[in-house]
Amino acid sequence: MRAHKSAKRVIIMALTNFKSRLIADIGISMGDEGKGRLIYEIIDDLKSETGKEGAASVVMKVNGGANSGHTAGGIKLNLLPAGVIAKSVRYLAIGAGVVADPRKFIWEALPLERRGYDILGRLVIDERTMVSDIGHRLLDLAFENYRVEKLGEEPRGSTGRGITPTYMDEVGQFQIFYSDFLLPREVFAHKMAAKLQRACNTIRYVCGVSEAVWDSFFDTLTNAELRANADSIKDGVFAQEEFDFHRFKGANPFELDIEKIIDFYWQTGQMLAKNIADVREICHNALARGEYIIGEFGQAYWLDKRHGFPPNVTASHTGVPEFFQSAGLPVQPVHTVGCCKAYDTKVGTHLFLTQMDDAHPLAQKLKKLEFGTSTGRQRMVGWFDAVEKGDAIRYGGCDDIVINKLDALSCSGECEGAELLVCTHYVDDSGKEYWGVPRSDRIRKNLRPVYAQLPSFSEDISKVRSFADLPANAKRYVAFCLKSVIDVAGRGKPLDKLPNLRYIGVGPLPSQIIRDIPETSELLKLA
Repeated sequence: MRAHKSAKRVIIMALTNFKSRLIADIGISMGDEGKGRLIYEIIDDLKSETGKEGAASVVMKVNGGANSGHTAGGIKLNLLPAGVIAKSVRYLAIGAGVVADPRKFIWEALPLERRGYDILGRLVIDERTMVSDIGHRLLDLAFENYRVEKLGEEPRGSTGRGITPTYMDEVGQFQIFYSDFLLPREVFAHKMAAKLQRACNTIRYVCGVSEAVWDSFFDTLTNAELRANADSIKDGVFAQEEFDFHRFKGANPFELDIEKIIDFYWQTGQMLAKNIADVREICHNALARGEYIIGEFGQAYWLDKRHGFPPNVTASHTGVPEFFQSAGLPVQPVHTVGCCKAYDTKVGTHLFLTQMDDAHPLAQKLKKLEFGTSTGRQRMVGWFDAVEKGDAIRYGGCDDIVINKLDALSCSGECEGAELLVCTHYVDDSGKEYWGVPRSDRIRKNLRPVYAQLPSFSEDISKVRSFADLPANAKRYVAFCLKSVIDVAGRGKPLDKLPNLRYIGVGPLPSQIIRDIPETSELLKLA
Protein backbone atom coordinates (compact mmCIF):
# COMPACT_ATOMS: atom_id res chain seq x y z
CA MET A 1 0.00 0.00 0.00
CA ARG A 2 1.40 3.41 -0.91
CA ALA A 3 0.78 6.88 0.54
CA HIS A 4 0.48 10.08 -1.47
CA LYS A 5 1.21 13.30 0.38
CA SER A 6 -0.85 16.37 -0.48
CA ALA A 7 -0.86 19.83 1.11
CA LYS A 8 -3.93 18.97 3.18
CA ARG A 9 -3.66 15.33 4.14
CA VAL A 10 -2.13 11.95 3.40
CA ILE A 11 -4.27 9.84 1.06
CA ILE A 12 -3.71 6.09 1.05
CA MET A 13 -3.28 4.79 -2.47
CA ALA A 14 -4.92 1.68 -3.87
CA LEU A 15 -1.90 -0.03 -5.42
CA THR A 16 -1.80 -2.88 -2.91
CA ASN A 17 0.26 -6.03 -3.12
CA PHE A 18 -1.04 -9.06 -4.98
CA LYS A 19 -2.63 -11.55 -2.58
CA SER A 20 -1.65 -14.63 -4.58
CA ARG A 21 1.08 -15.83 -6.92
CA LEU A 22 -1.69 -16.60 -9.41
CA ILE A 23 -2.94 -13.43 -11.11
CA ALA A 24 -5.92 -13.52 -13.49
CA ASP A 25 -6.31 -10.77 -16.09
CA ILE A 26 -9.98 -10.88 -17.12
CA GLY A 27 -12.54 -8.70 -18.88
CA ILE A 28 -15.70 -7.63 -17.09
CA SER A 29 -17.58 -6.30 -20.11
CA MET A 30 -18.08 -7.70 -23.62
CA GLY A 31 -14.42 -7.91 -24.63
CA ASP A 32 -12.05 -5.39 -26.20
CA GLU A 33 -11.32 -3.81 -22.79
CA GLY A 34 -7.56 -3.53 -23.26
CA LYS A 35 -6.61 -6.56 -21.14
CA GLY A 36 -3.41 -7.11 -23.09
CA ARG A 37 -1.85 -3.84 -22.00
CA LEU A 38 -2.27 -4.82 -18.34
CA ILE A 39 0.25 -7.66 -18.57
CA TYR A 40 3.19 -5.27 -18.77
CA GLU A 41 1.87 -3.19 -15.87
CA ILE A 42 1.37 -6.25 -13.65
CA ILE A 43 4.85 -7.52 -14.46
CA ASP A 44 6.28 -4.10 -13.62
CA ASP A 45 4.40 -4.03 -10.30
CA LEU A 46 5.70 -7.49 -9.41
CA LYS A 47 9.27 -6.38 -10.07
CA SER A 48 8.78 -3.44 -7.70
CA GLU A 49 6.98 -5.51 -5.08
CA THR A 50 9.52 -8.35 -4.96
CA GLY A 51 12.70 -6.68 -6.14
CA LYS A 52 13.15 -9.55 -8.61
CA GLU A 53 13.44 -9.00 -12.34
CA GLY A 54 11.92 -12.38 -13.18
CA ALA A 55 9.22 -12.46 -10.50
CA ALA A 56 6.57 -13.23 -13.12
CA SER A 57 8.08 -16.28 -14.79
CA VAL A 58 4.96 -17.51 -16.65
CA VAL A 59 2.41 -15.59 -18.68
CA MET A 60 -0.17 -18.10 -19.86
CA LYS A 61 -2.93 -17.75 -22.41
CA VAL A 62 -5.85 -19.40 -20.64
CA ASN A 63 -8.67 -19.82 -23.16
CA GLY A 64 -9.86 -19.15 -26.69
CA GLY A 65 -7.54 -18.98 -29.64
CA ALA A 66 -6.64 -16.57 -32.41
CA ASN A 67 -10.07 -14.97 -32.09
CA SER A 68 -8.99 -12.84 -29.13
CA GLY A 69 -7.04 -9.79 -30.21
CA HIS A 70 -4.72 -8.09 -27.71
CA THR A 71 -2.47 -5.09 -28.13
CA ALA A 72 0.56 -4.84 -25.87
CA GLY A 73 3.23 -2.19 -26.21
CA GLY A 74 1.95 -1.35 -29.68
CA ILE A 75 2.20 -4.99 -30.79
CA LYS A 76 -1.00 -6.59 -32.06
CA LEU A 77 -1.41 -10.21 -31.02
CA ASN A 78 -4.05 -12.87 -31.50
CA LEU A 79 -2.62 -16.13 -30.24
CA LEU A 80 0.58 -15.39 -28.34
CA PRO A 81 0.24 -14.11 -24.76
CA ALA A 82 1.01 -10.43 -24.26
CA GLY A 83 3.99 -11.37 -22.11
CA VAL A 84 6.06 -11.34 -25.30
CA ILE A 85 6.95 -7.71 -24.62
CA ALA A 86 8.58 -8.49 -21.27
CA LYS A 87 11.94 -10.17 -21.78
CA SER A 88 12.07 -11.14 -18.10
CA VAL A 89 9.19 -13.60 -18.59
CA ARG A 90 10.69 -17.08 -18.79
CA TYR A 91 7.71 -18.93 -20.28
CA LEU A 92 5.09 -17.82 -22.80
CA ALA A 93 2.65 -20.61 -22.06
CA ILE A 94 -0.37 -21.86 -23.98
CA GLY A 95 -2.75 -23.66 -21.64
CA ALA A 96 -4.76 -26.81 -22.27
CA GLY A 97 -7.91 -24.69 -22.56
CA VAL A 98 -6.68 -23.03 -25.75
CA VAL A 99 -7.31 -24.07 -29.35
CA ALA A 100 -4.60 -23.07 -31.80
CA ASP A 101 -3.69 -23.34 -35.47
CA PRO A 102 0.06 -24.14 -35.46
CA ARG A 103 0.58 -21.93 -38.50
CA LYS A 104 -0.65 -18.94 -36.48
CA PHE A 105 2.18 -19.41 -33.96
CA ILE A 106 4.68 -19.15 -36.79
CA TRP A 107 2.90 -16.18 -38.39
CA GLU A 108 3.05 -14.24 -35.11
CA ALA A 109 6.41 -15.44 -33.81
CA LEU A 110 8.72 -14.89 -36.78
CA PRO A 111 7.98 -11.17 -37.27
CA LEU A 112 8.53 -10.61 -33.54
CA GLU A 113 11.76 -12.63 -33.61
CA ARG A 114 12.97 -10.31 -36.37
CA ARG A 115 12.22 -7.36 -34.08
CA GLY A 116 14.46 -8.82 -31.39
CA TYR A 117 11.93 -10.62 -29.18
CA ASP A 118 12.74 -14.17 -28.11
CA ILE A 119 9.49 -15.99 -28.82
CA LEU A 120 10.24 -19.55 -29.89
CA GLY A 121 12.87 -19.87 -27.17
CA ARG A 122 10.21 -19.15 -24.50
CA LEU A 123 7.04 -20.54 -26.06
CA VAL A 124 5.59 -23.67 -24.40
CA ILE A 125 2.42 -25.24 -25.79
CA ASP A 126 0.65 -27.70 -23.54
CA GLU A 127 0.46 -31.26 -24.84
CA ARG A 128 -3.33 -31.11 -24.46
CA THR A 129 -3.81 -27.85 -26.35
CA MET A 130 -6.06 -28.70 -29.28
CA VAL A 131 -5.00 -28.24 -32.90
CA SER A 132 -7.23 -25.99 -34.96
CA ASP A 133 -6.97 -26.33 -38.75
CA ILE A 134 -8.34 -25.16 -42.08
CA GLY A 135 -11.28 -27.56 -41.80
CA HIS A 136 -12.41 -25.78 -38.65
CA ARG A 137 -12.14 -22.42 -40.37
CA LEU A 138 -14.26 -23.59 -43.30
CA LEU A 139 -16.84 -24.98 -40.87
CA ASP A 140 -16.90 -21.65 -39.06
CA LEU A 141 -17.87 -19.89 -42.28
CA ALA A 142 -20.34 -22.61 -43.24
CA PHE A 143 -22.18 -22.45 -39.90
CA GLU A 144 -22.42 -18.67 -40.24
CA ASN A 145 -23.82 -19.08 -43.74
CA TYR A 146 -26.32 -21.65 -42.45
CA ARG A 147 -27.57 -19.27 -39.77
CA VAL A 148 -28.18 -16.51 -42.28
CA GLU A 149 -29.35 -18.40 -45.37
CA LYS A 150 -31.22 -21.34 -43.85
CA LEU A 151 -32.44 -19.92 -40.53
CA GLY A 152 -32.87 -16.30 -41.56
CA GLU A 153 -30.87 -14.99 -38.60
CA GLU A 154 -28.65 -11.95 -38.46
CA PRO A 155 -24.93 -12.60 -39.08
CA ARG A 156 -23.33 -13.56 -35.78
CA GLY A 157 -20.09 -11.81 -36.59
CA SER A 158 -17.74 -14.79 -36.26
CA THR A 159 -14.03 -14.15 -36.65
CA GLY A 160 -13.80 -17.11 -39.04
CA ARG A 161 -10.80 -18.42 -37.10
CA GLY A 162 -12.38 -21.84 -36.50
CA ILE A 163 -12.63 -21.54 -32.73
CA THR A 164 -16.15 -22.86 -32.15
CA PRO A 165 -15.77 -25.88 -34.48
CA THR A 166 -12.56 -26.83 -32.70
CA TYR A 167 -14.25 -26.76 -29.31
CA MET A 168 -17.05 -28.83 -30.86
CA ASP A 169 -14.40 -31.49 -31.53
CA GLU A 170 -13.53 -31.37 -27.84
CA VAL A 171 -17.04 -32.20 -26.66
CA GLY A 172 -17.54 -34.55 -29.63
CA GLN A 173 -14.32 -36.39 -28.73
CA PHE A 174 -12.59 -35.89 -32.06
CA GLN A 175 -9.63 -33.99 -30.62
CA ILE A 176 -6.24 -33.66 -32.21
CA PHE A 177 -3.79 -32.52 -29.54
CA TYR A 178 -0.41 -30.88 -29.95
CA SER A 179 1.04 -34.05 -28.43
CA ASP A 180 -0.02 -35.79 -31.67
CA PHE A 181 2.84 -33.97 -33.38
CA LEU A 182 5.17 -36.06 -31.19
CA LEU A 183 3.70 -39.36 -32.44
CA PRO A 184 4.52 -41.17 -35.71
CA ARG A 185 3.31 -39.22 -38.75
CA GLU A 186 0.87 -41.92 -39.83
CA VAL A 187 -1.06 -41.60 -36.55
CA PHE A 188 -1.46 -37.87 -37.04
CA ALA A 189 -2.30 -38.28 -40.74
CA HIS A 190 -5.08 -40.80 -40.03
CA LYS A 191 -6.77 -38.51 -37.50
CA MET A 192 -6.39 -35.41 -39.66
CA ALA A 193 -7.72 -37.08 -42.81
CA ALA A 194 -10.85 -38.25 -40.99
CA LYS A 195 -11.37 -34.81 -39.51
CA LEU A 196 -11.04 -33.01 -42.85
CA GLN A 197 -13.37 -35.42 -44.64
CA ARG A 198 -15.94 -35.01 -41.89
CA ALA A 199 -15.71 -31.21 -42.27
CA CYS A 200 -16.32 -31.44 -46.02
CA ASN A 201 -19.34 -33.69 -45.54
CA THR A 202 -20.80 -31.40 -42.88
CA ILE A 203 -20.39 -28.33 -45.06
CA ARG A 204 -21.97 -30.03 -48.08
CA TYR A 205 -24.75 -32.13 -46.59
CA VAL A 206 -25.61 -30.48 -43.27
CA CYS A 207 -24.96 -26.80 -43.95
CA GLY A 208 -25.99 -27.21 -47.60
CA VAL A 209 -23.83 -24.45 -49.01
CA SER A 210 -23.70 -23.92 -52.76
CA GLU A 211 -20.62 -24.45 -54.89
CA ALA A 212 -20.29 -20.70 -55.31
CA VAL A 213 -20.36 -20.17 -51.55
CA TRP A 214 -17.84 -22.99 -51.04
CA ASP A 215 -15.48 -21.23 -53.45
CA SER A 216 -16.03 -17.90 -51.71
CA PHE A 217 -14.84 -19.33 -48.40
CA PHE A 218 -11.31 -19.62 -49.74
CA ASP A 219 -11.43 -16.00 -50.90
CA THR A 220 -12.66 -14.93 -47.46
CA LEU A 221 -9.94 -16.77 -45.55
CA THR A 222 -7.19 -15.61 -47.91
CA ASN A 223 -8.25 -11.96 -47.82
CA ALA A 224 -8.57 -12.01 -44.02
CA GLU A 225 -5.04 -13.33 -43.51
CA LEU A 226 -3.56 -11.04 -46.15
CA ARG A 227 -5.04 -8.11 -44.24
CA ALA A 228 -3.93 -9.42 -40.85
CA ASN A 229 -0.38 -10.15 -42.05
CA ALA A 230 0.09 -7.18 -44.36
CA ASP A 231 3.03 -5.82 -42.36
CA SER A 232 4.83 -9.17 -42.37
CA ILE A 233 4.43 -9.42 -46.14
CA LYS A 234 5.60 -5.85 -46.60
CA ASP A 235 8.67 -6.51 -44.42
CA GLY A 236 9.54 -9.64 -46.37
CA VAL A 237 9.05 -12.05 -43.47
CA PHE A 238 6.55 -14.08 -45.52
CA ALA A 239 5.65 -14.28 -49.18
CA GLN A 240 2.07 -13.44 -50.07
CA GLU A 241 1.53 -17.06 -51.14
CA GLU A 242 1.93 -18.18 -47.52
CA PHE A 243 -1.59 -16.94 -46.83
CA ASP A 244 -3.28 -18.30 -49.96
CA PHE A 245 -5.94 -20.82 -48.91
CA HIS A 246 -6.92 -21.66 -52.50
CA ARG A 247 -4.00 -24.09 -52.73
CA PHE A 248 -5.79 -26.42 -50.31
CA LYS A 249 -8.89 -26.87 -52.49
CA GLY A 250 -9.51 -30.27 -54.00
CA ALA A 251 -10.10 -31.07 -57.67
CA ASN A 252 -13.90 -31.05 -57.21
CA PRO A 253 -16.34 -28.90 -55.24
CA PHE A 254 -16.57 -29.75 -51.53
CA GLU A 255 -13.24 -31.53 -51.66
CA LEU A 256 -9.94 -30.61 -50.06
CA ASP A 257 -6.42 -31.63 -51.03
CA ILE A 258 -6.15 -33.66 -47.85
CA GLU A 259 -2.63 -34.95 -48.42
CA LYS A 260 -1.32 -31.43 -49.02
CA ILE A 261 -3.01 -30.17 -45.85
CA ILE A 262 -1.70 -33.07 -43.77
CA ASP A 263 1.82 -32.49 -45.04
CA PHE A 264 1.58 -28.75 -44.41
CA TYR A 265 0.34 -29.12 -40.84
CA TRP A 266 2.75 -31.92 -40.04
CA GLN A 267 5.72 -29.84 -41.18
CA THR A 268 4.53 -26.88 -39.12
CA GLY A 269 3.97 -29.14 -36.12
CA GLN A 270 7.53 -30.43 -36.39
CA MET A 271 8.79 -26.84 -36.35
CA LEU A 272 7.01 -26.46 -32.99
CA ALA A 273 7.81 -29.92 -31.58
CA LYS A 274 10.47 -28.54 -29.22
CA ASN A 275 7.87 -26.12 -27.82
CA ILE A 276 5.35 -28.80 -26.85
CA ALA A 277 5.51 -29.60 -23.12
CA ASP A 278 3.52 -30.34 -19.99
CA VAL A 279 2.46 -26.84 -18.93
CA ARG A 280 1.06 -28.28 -15.70
CA GLU A 281 4.57 -29.12 -14.52
CA ILE A 282 5.92 -25.75 -15.61
CA CYS A 283 3.25 -23.99 -13.54
CA HIS A 284 3.68 -26.24 -10.51
CA ASN A 285 7.45 -25.74 -10.56
CA ALA A 286 7.11 -21.97 -10.93
CA LEU A 287 4.93 -21.81 -7.83
CA ALA A 288 7.37 -24.03 -5.96
CA ARG A 289 10.13 -21.53 -6.74
CA GLY A 290 7.99 -18.69 -5.37
CA GLU A 291 7.38 -17.16 -8.79
CA TYR A 292 4.19 -15.64 -10.19
CA ILE A 293 1.94 -16.89 -12.97
CA ILE A 294 -0.22 -14.43 -14.89
CA GLY A 295 -3.25 -15.89 -16.63
CA GLU A 296 -4.22 -13.92 -19.70
CA PHE A 297 -7.87 -14.43 -20.67
CA GLY A 298 -9.41 -13.96 -24.08
CA GLN A 299 -12.82 -12.31 -24.50
CA ALA A 300 -14.70 -11.34 -21.30
CA TYR A 301 -17.20 -12.47 -18.68
CA TRP A 302 -20.31 -11.75 -20.78
CA LEU A 303 -18.94 -13.77 -23.69
CA ASP A 304 -18.61 -16.92 -21.59
CA LYS A 305 -20.37 -19.82 -23.32
CA ARG A 306 -22.32 -20.60 -20.15
CA HIS A 307 -23.00 -17.19 -18.62
CA GLY A 308 -23.33 -15.06 -21.76
CA PHE A 309 -26.21 -14.77 -24.22
CA PRO A 310 -26.10 -17.15 -27.22
CA PRO A 311 -25.44 -16.93 -30.06
CA ASN A 312 -23.28 -13.93 -29.20
CA VAL A 313 -20.83 -15.82 -27.02
CA THR A 314 -17.46 -17.43 -27.50
CA ALA A 315 -16.91 -21.20 -27.33
CA SER A 316 -14.71 -21.24 -24.22
CA HIS A 317 -15.03 -20.37 -20.56
CA THR A 318 -13.89 -16.82 -19.87
CA GLY A 319 -14.06 -16.78 -16.06
CA VAL A 320 -11.36 -17.31 -13.44
CA PRO A 321 -12.13 -21.04 -12.76
CA GLU A 322 -10.80 -21.84 -16.24
CA PHE A 323 -7.36 -20.72 -15.03
CA PHE A 324 -7.08 -23.89 -12.93
CA GLN A 325 -8.39 -26.17 -15.67
CA SER A 326 -6.11 -24.76 -18.34
CA ALA A 327 -2.97 -24.69 -16.19
CA GLY A 328 -3.63 -28.00 -14.44
CA LEU A 329 -3.49 -26.45 -10.98
CA PRO A 330 -5.60 -27.29 -7.92
CA VAL A 331 -8.07 -24.61 -6.86
CA GLN A 332 -6.34 -22.05 -4.64
CA PRO A 333 -6.40 -18.29 -4.00
CA VAL A 334 -6.05 -16.17 -7.13
CA HIS A 335 -5.73 -12.41 -7.48
CA THR A 336 -8.20 -11.21 -10.09
CA VAL A 337 -7.78 -8.01 -12.08
CA GLY A 338 -10.99 -7.06 -13.91
CA CYS A 339 -10.59 -4.78 -16.90
CA CYS A 340 -13.08 -2.45 -18.58
CA LYS A 341 -13.18 0.78 -20.56
CA ALA A 342 -14.46 4.17 -19.45
CA TYR A 343 -17.24 3.60 -21.97
CA ASP A 344 -18.63 0.49 -23.62
CA THR A 345 -18.11 -1.15 -26.98
CA LYS A 346 -19.59 -4.18 -28.67
CA VAL A 347 -19.12 -5.82 -32.05
CA GLY A 348 -21.39 -8.12 -34.03
CA THR A 349 -25.10 -8.50 -33.27
CA HIS A 350 -25.03 -8.03 -29.49
CA LEU A 351 -27.98 -6.40 -27.78
CA PHE A 352 -26.56 -3.02 -26.76
CA LEU A 353 -28.81 -1.31 -24.22
CA THR A 354 -26.48 1.66 -23.69
CA GLN A 355 -25.50 2.25 -27.32
CA MET A 356 -24.89 5.90 -28.15
CA ASP A 357 -26.79 7.66 -30.88
CA ASP A 358 -24.45 7.65 -33.88
CA ALA A 359 -25.22 11.33 -34.38
CA HIS A 360 -23.81 12.23 -30.94
CA PRO A 361 -20.46 14.06 -31.38
CA LEU A 362 -18.79 11.85 -28.76
CA ALA A 363 -20.00 8.71 -30.55
CA GLN A 364 -18.51 9.99 -33.80
CA LYS A 365 -15.20 10.60 -32.04
CA LEU A 366 -15.10 7.21 -30.33
CA LYS A 367 -16.00 5.26 -33.46
CA LYS A 368 -12.85 6.59 -35.10
CA LEU A 369 -10.88 4.77 -32.39
CA GLU A 370 -12.79 1.52 -32.17
CA PHE A 371 -11.92 -1.29 -34.56
CA GLY A 372 -11.45 -4.96 -33.66
CA THR A 373 -7.85 -6.14 -33.29
CA SER A 374 -8.69 -9.57 -34.72
CA THR A 375 -11.21 -8.64 -37.40
CA GLY A 376 -10.79 -4.95 -38.11
CA ARG A 377 -14.57 -4.58 -37.78
CA GLN A 378 -16.09 -1.31 -36.63
CA ARG A 379 -17.20 -1.53 -33.01
CA MET A 380 -20.41 -0.02 -31.73
CA VAL A 381 -19.90 2.46 -28.89
CA GLY A 382 -22.04 3.17 -25.85
CA TRP A 383 -22.23 4.70 -22.41
CA PHE A 384 -20.68 2.98 -19.38
CA ASP A 385 -22.94 0.12 -18.27
CA ALA A 386 -22.36 -0.41 -14.54
CA VAL A 387 -24.96 -3.20 -14.44
CA GLU A 388 -23.01 -5.56 -16.70
CA LYS A 389 -19.75 -4.86 -14.89
CA GLY A 390 -21.28 -5.08 -11.43
CA ASP A 391 -22.79 -8.49 -12.15
CA ALA A 392 -19.49 -9.71 -13.61
CA ILE A 393 -17.85 -8.81 -10.29
CA ARG A 394 -20.72 -10.19 -8.16
CA TYR A 395 -20.59 -13.61 -9.81
CA GLY A 396 -17.02 -13.71 -11.11
CA GLY A 397 -15.12 -12.01 -8.30
CA CYS A 398 -12.58 -9.23 -8.53
CA ASP A 399 -9.76 -7.81 -6.38
CA ASP A 400 -8.73 -4.95 -8.65
CA ILE A 401 -10.53 -3.00 -11.35
CA VAL A 402 -8.88 -1.24 -14.28
CA ILE A 403 -10.56 1.47 -16.33
CA ASN A 404 -8.95 2.07 -19.71
CA LYS A 405 -9.38 4.82 -22.30
CA LEU A 406 -10.51 7.57 -19.96
CA ASP A 407 -8.66 9.98 -22.25
CA ALA A 408 -11.04 9.17 -25.12
CA LEU A 409 -13.94 10.76 -23.21
CA SER A 410 -12.41 14.22 -23.30
CA CYS A 411 -15.33 16.26 -24.68
CA SER A 412 -13.52 18.92 -26.64
CA GLY A 413 -14.48 20.50 -29.96
CA GLU A 414 -18.00 19.76 -31.13
CA CYS A 415 -18.92 17.69 -28.07
CA GLU A 416 -17.57 20.13 -25.49
CA GLY A 417 -20.05 20.63 -22.68
CA ALA A 418 -21.96 17.44 -23.39
CA GLU A 419 -22.76 15.41 -20.31
CA LEU A 420 -21.37 11.92 -19.71
CA LEU A 421 -23.90 9.19 -18.95
CA VAL A 422 -23.52 6.18 -16.66
CA CYS A 423 -26.11 3.41 -16.68
CA THR A 424 -26.87 2.57 -13.02
CA HIS A 425 -29.78 0.15 -13.56
CA TYR A 426 -32.49 -0.90 -16.03
CA VAL A 427 -36.26 -0.48 -16.11
CA ASP A 428 -39.01 -2.23 -18.07
CA ASP A 429 -42.21 -0.81 -19.54
CA SER A 430 -44.11 -1.38 -16.31
CA GLY A 431 -41.57 0.63 -14.33
CA LYS A 432 -39.98 -2.38 -12.64
CA GLU A 433 -36.31 -1.75 -11.87
CA TYR A 434 -33.51 -4.25 -12.52
CA TRP A 435 -30.27 -3.87 -10.57
CA GLY A 436 -28.68 -6.85 -12.28
CA VAL A 437 -28.59 -8.47 -15.71
CA PRO A 438 -31.60 -10.79 -16.23
CA ARG A 439 -30.60 -14.29 -17.27
CA SER A 440 -33.48 -14.38 -19.77
CA ASP A 441 -32.62 -12.64 -23.02
CA ARG A 442 -36.34 -12.21 -23.69
CA ILE A 443 -36.60 -10.02 -20.59
CA ARG A 444 -33.32 -8.22 -21.27
CA LYS A 445 -34.42 -7.17 -24.75
CA ASN A 446 -37.36 -5.23 -23.30
CA LEU A 447 -35.36 -3.16 -20.82
CA ARG A 448 -34.23 0.45 -20.99
CA PRO A 449 -31.13 1.90 -19.31
CA VAL A 450 -31.51 4.42 -16.49
CA TYR A 451 -28.72 6.97 -16.62
CA ALA A 452 -27.01 9.28 -14.20
CA GLN A 453 -25.70 12.41 -15.87
CA LEU A 454 -22.24 13.71 -15.00
CA PRO A 455 -20.38 16.81 -16.16
CA SER A 456 -17.82 16.17 -18.87
CA PHE A 457 -14.23 17.32 -19.06
CA SER A 458 -12.51 18.91 -22.06
CA GLU A 459 -8.85 18.72 -21.03
CA ASP A 460 -6.36 16.45 -22.81
CA ILE A 461 -5.37 13.96 -20.10
CA SER A 462 -3.15 11.69 -22.21
CA LYS A 463 -0.03 13.09 -20.50
CA VAL A 464 -1.43 12.93 -16.96
CA ARG A 465 0.39 10.39 -14.77
CA SER A 466 -1.01 11.20 -11.34
CA PHE A 467 -4.60 10.96 -10.16
CA ALA A 468 -4.22 14.30 -8.39
CA ASP A 469 -3.56 15.97 -11.75
CA LEU A 470 -6.76 14.77 -13.41
CA PRO A 471 -9.49 17.39 -13.96
CA ALA A 472 -12.08 17.42 -11.17
CA ASN A 473 -14.83 16.19 -13.50
CA ALA A 474 -12.66 13.27 -14.69
CA LYS A 475 -12.03 12.25 -11.07
CA ARG A 476 -15.73 12.43 -10.28
CA TYR A 477 -16.63 10.40 -13.38
CA VAL A 478 -14.20 7.63 -12.46
CA ALA A 479 -15.39 7.61 -8.85
CA PHE A 480 -19.05 7.50 -9.88
CA CYS A 481 -18.45 4.62 -12.30
CA LEU A 482 -16.69 2.66 -9.55
CA LYS A 483 -19.47 3.38 -7.04
CA SER A 484 -22.15 2.33 -9.53
CA VAL A 485 -20.37 -0.96 -10.24
CA ILE A 486 -19.99 -1.67 -6.52
CA ASP A 487 -23.65 -0.83 -5.87
CA VAL A 488 -24.73 -3.39 -8.47
CA ALA A 489 -22.25 -6.02 -7.24
CA GLY A 490 -23.53 -5.69 -3.68
CA ARG A 491 -27.18 -5.16 -4.61
CA GLY A 492 -27.16 -2.15 -2.33
CA LYS A 493 -25.40 -3.96 0.53
CA PRO A 494 -21.74 -3.45 1.51
CA LEU A 495 -19.33 -5.89 -0.12
CA ASP A 496 -17.15 -7.99 2.18
CA LYS A 497 -14.14 -6.46 0.46
CA LEU A 498 -14.15 -3.43 -1.78
CA PRO A 499 -12.21 -3.88 -5.03
CA ASN A 500 -9.35 -1.48 -5.67
CA LEU A 501 -9.18 0.73 -8.72
CA ARG A 502 -5.66 -0.34 -9.65
CA TYR A 503 -4.97 1.52 -12.88
CA ILE A 504 -6.53 4.18 -15.09
CA GLY A 505 -5.48 4.04 -18.73
CA VAL A 506 -5.09 7.39 -20.49
CA GLY A 507 -3.67 6.11 -23.76
CA PRO A 508 -2.48 2.91 -25.46
CA LEU A 509 1.22 3.12 -24.59
CA PRO A 510 2.68 1.40 -21.50
CA SER A 511 3.66 4.82 -20.13
CA GLN A 512 0.09 6.16 -20.40
CA ILE A 513 -1.16 4.81 -17.10
CA ILE A 514 -2.17 6.30 -13.73
CA ARG A 515 -1.25 4.17 -10.75
CA ASP A 516 -1.39 6.44 -7.67
CA ILE A 517 -5.15 6.11 -7.24
CA PRO A 518 -6.76 6.66 -3.82
CA GLU A 519 -8.24 3.74 -1.94
CA THR A 520 -11.78 2.86 -2.92
CA SER A 521 -13.19 4.24 0.34
CA GLU A 522 -11.65 7.61 -0.51
CA LEU A 523 -12.79 7.48 -4.14
CA LEU A 524 -16.37 6.81 -3.15
CA LYS A 525 -16.43 10.15 -1.33
CA LEU A 526 -15.80 11.87 -4.66
CA ALA A 527 -18.83 10.16 -6.18
